[in-house]
Amino acid sequence: MIWAVLGVMVGLAVGIYWPVSVPMEYAKYMSVAVLACLDTVFGGLRAGLLHNFNNLVFISGFFTNALMAAVLVYIGERIGIDLYYVALLAFGLRIFNNLAVIRHHFLKK
Repeated sequence: MIWAVLGVMVGLAVGIYWPVSVPMEYAKYMSVAVLACLDTVFGGLRAGLLHNFNNLVFISGFFTNALMAAVLVYIGERIGIDLYYVALLAFGLRIFNNLAVIRHHFLKK
């Protein structure tokens, strides 16, 4: 758990002191991919707290979620529908659900 928190802190520090700009053409892709990755991270934290964390599931979920989200945005752009809203909604709901479980876990202690 300490490694996850340390990784987030290092990532925040790098993000603050080394800003990266994303071209507007890729903004939808990046927003959905970042949200998909955050969903996987919070799911991993939840699994770790519930003592059923599996590294293979975490790594495969991390890349599969990001790839599937990018494919969804790409297909949506090709057919002229903003499907990235669907991905944002789904991953956003999953993040809040995982946060609720994590919060309940700490409140029970």
